[in-house]
Amino acid sequence: MSEFELPEIGPDELLLRVVSSSMCLSTYKAMSLGSEHKRVPDTISSDPVITGHEFAGVLEEVGDELAGRFAVGQSVAILPTMGLPSGYSPGYSYPYFGGDATYCIVPAVAVEKGCVLPYDDGYYANGSLAEPMSCIIGAFRSNYHTEPLVWEHHMGLKPGGRLALLGSGGAMGIGALDYALHGPFTPSLVVAVDVDAERLERLRTLFPAEEAARRGCRLEIVDASDKDPVEALRAISPDGFDDVVVFAAIKELVEAGDAVLAHDGCLNFFAGPTDKTFSASLNLYNIHYESTHLVGTSGGSRSDMEESLELSASGAINPSRMVTHVGGLDAVPDALSDLPSFTGGKILIYPHVDMDLTAISDFEAHGRQDPRFARLAEICAEQDHIWNQAAEEYVLAAFATEGHL
Repeated sequence: MSEFELPEIGPDELLLRVVSSSMCLSTYKAMSLGSEHKRVPDTISSDPVITGHEFAGVLEEVGDELAGRFAVGQSVAILPTMGLPSGYSPGYSYPYFGGDATYCIVPAVAVEKGCVLPYDDGYYANGSLAEPMSCIIGAFRSNYHTEPLVWEHHMGLKPGGRLALLGSGGAMGIGALDYALHGPFTPSLVVAVDVDAERLERLRTLFPAEEAARRGCRLEIVDASDKDPVEALRAISPDGFDDVVVFAAIKELVEAGDAVLAHDGCLNFFAGPTDKTFSASLNLYNIHYESTHLVGTSGGSRSDMEESLELSASGAINPSRMVTHVGGLDAVPDALSDLPSFTGGKILIYPHVDMDLTAISDFEAHGRQDPRFARLAEICAEQDHIWNQAAEEYVLAAFATEGHL
């Protein structure tokens, strides 16, 4: 990590004080691939960029030409999907535009593309986590279904349908389950499948089957570590699933998803592989005669992100369920390098605090030496050990530091 002075902003730019930044495996992929990644510049070896594309903060300066659109002190979340032909986006491509920093400069092109989203719910984690949630929302909305001999696509999960989430024990699976159960789609059956016992237990804790049942949905959480996932899924829904989302780039998992599709079923390959030759077999007979189909998305749109902000502000969904670890800016390099072996959920970084990366579940133990962690443990316990606005406000006050420019 380095310290440097930012240049003065231009008349069509914004200076953002980053308050929160959540970490994504996609950043590790960019770090691993370097200039071979489509969003990373060819000059990366000599001209470094700021990482982090899931972030929110407060506007500290507003360029003269933007004075009528933005205001100093305004809270904003950043949409990284800029839609540029170059593929460039914050966190991958710009020397001064990314979330893993205390301050960054929002360039004119990001403003022009509508990538600066004002919001005022006061909880910056919601702003950061709106980006990964927007990816989930966009993925669910990209699924489609048809009617026989009617050549139109009905977008989104099938209303009242059967949904399977494969490899869904991680952070994005948690977000997807939250949106499936509490968002605008109303599946009658949701099955979450994983092979990690700890992750599965967390899903059961966060999403009790009884709560889902009260909303008219049957929820099943399946441990496939010692069983054939196809057999397990068929035992729950013999006629298959209308929508299947695959969260891990594992050939066998993709093929299992394809094998359990119902008539007109839609398989969504949500995972982003690093292997450009990654492939899996699909049943082409079923594609022809059973109208099964495949989709995939990368990122979310402005409307997807706005939907996340609205749903989280209203309490309909709680993206903070994804968060398991919290830390300051100094924690970023090691945490980013260790992401492939990391088994927790989302890592939430607060650039202006001095705090080692710490699991929420370890707050109480750390509190024996540091009363600040004891207080954090109490605050999170009041919210079923889920990160929350009160915890964020306490961290920003009790662990504040000068930070790095």
